[in-house]
Amino acid sequence: MPTYICTVPAGRLSAEQKARVAAEITRVHNEVTGAATFFAQVIINEVPAGNYFIGGKLLREDQIFINGQIRAGRSAVDRARLMRGILESVAGAAKAERTSVWVYLTDLPPRDMIEYGHVLPEPGSENEWLNGLPAKDRERMTRAGQ
Repeated sequence: MPTYICTVPAGRLSAEQKARVAAEITRVHNEVTGAATFFAQVIINEVPAGNYFIGGKLLREDQIFINGQIRAGRSAVDRARLMRGILESVAGAAKAERTSVWVYLTDLPPRDMIEYGHVLPEPGSENEWLNGLPAKDRERMTRAGQ
């Protein structure tokens, strides 16, 4: 359901830091929204040197940019908790200053999203939706999060 794309300068994160960033984003998303961890995907894109700009100038400072695409329908309070939680946990996992981590959330209507071959449910309807799916689809989803 949520897709978090992390953009970083090439070589900024070690393999261990990448794994920690992915685990932390997944943990925070699960804690704030209650959505199962097997829905969260984290993609880390490394930008080659000379290809990352801020303000029209080549990036000279540390920077980690996270764009999370989540299902619409979360409260403003939960969205703020989600962003703050991601900020804090990614900064810690990446050993970055908080000011170097930018977090954007983009709402997508669930009806405009298909994952595991099925249109996604409205927030809060995950268990009912999951229980209504074919057993082989439920098994595949739960295996992905283990």
